Amino acid sequence: MPRDITYREAVREAMTQAMREDDSVFLMGEDVGVYGGAFGVSRGMIEEFGEERVVDTPLSEAGFVGLCIGTSLMGMRPIAEIQFSDFITHCMDQLVNQAAKLRYMFGGEAEVPLVLRTPGGAGTGAAAQHSQSLEDWFIHVPGLKVVMPSTPYDAKGLLLASLDDPNPVIFYEHKLLYNKKGDVPEEQYRIPVGEARISREGEDVTVVAAGLVHHHALEAADALSGEGVEAEVVDLRTLSPMDHETVRGSVEKTGKLVVVEEDVKTAGWGAEVISRIVESESFYALDRAPARVAGADTPIPYNKNLEAFIRPSPEKVIEAVRKLLDVKVGVYS
Repeated sequence: MPRDITYREAVREAMTQAMREDDSVFLMGEDVGVYGGAFGVSRGMIEEFGEERVVDTPLSEAGFVGLCIGTSLMGMRPIAEIQFSDFITHCMDQLVNQAAKLRYMFGGEAEVPLVLRTPGGAGTGAAAQHSQSLEDWFIHVPGLKVVMPSTPYDAKGLLLASLDDPNPVIFYEHKLLYNKKGDVPEEQYRIPVGEARISREGEDVTVVAAGLVHHHALEAADALSGEGVEAEVVDLRTLSPMDHETVRGSVEKTGKLVVVEEDVKTAGWGAEVISRIVESESFYALDRAPARVAGADTPIPYNKNLEAFIRPSPEKVIEAVRKLLDVKVGVYS
């Protein structure tokens, strides 16, 4: 039965259930054991599974991610946790040149069922080296899947599905979502990787988002409804492979598109969403140019006011939709 639990608890439950069911699943990372993870996600797991399956590692992302890739080739199903997504830069060779390529290079005879979990995004005052949104780097790499759930329900279902996948999956968990609660069934269930959902129906404009900013999009849509504008919100859930068909169907219904993303605007994944629409027959459904709401092209400031200034927000989504529809008055005026 569904229960009201946090995003953090949903991720932990998915890992715990997978590890109880399959002895080949293990968790490895910095402080995931005794400390319970930098954000408390793995708290209590070492007590149940022991230090051989919940493994505290030295400060070497390159080392333990490489080890996880090797064990996955030997039939294990590792979960690697990177404390902050910024630190993923330390294992770029392992992910981009090894994990992403090995199944292809061995003609499908080798599999790399690795799930790399990492908290991303800004909003915690953690400054430039602990607040980045680098997911677009990995969308660009064939062979890697990139998942970004926005709700506790999706976090559990997508993590269990990712653990079943024979390919490496980078699983982004936004720091500001860990305490968010939602209904999550106790039993196991899976949400297919690569399947978006329409989280709010509307007729006037399509708003595409993922992760934390999906909630910004929903908040903006509720405010816009008071102005007579009904926005349809699409939660991508998976950034690679991207569910173009769900976006296409919505855009063909509304004729307008706004994309909301937290990564920097230049070469962000929102440009890919728009490009796929513009390059397809759906282009003719648009009655005006699409818009993007994204992070500014700058390192994340420590100062909380500056940090808020350069990040997406519900108000910025409202402003973008108003501008697109030429709406001049509303609750945030």
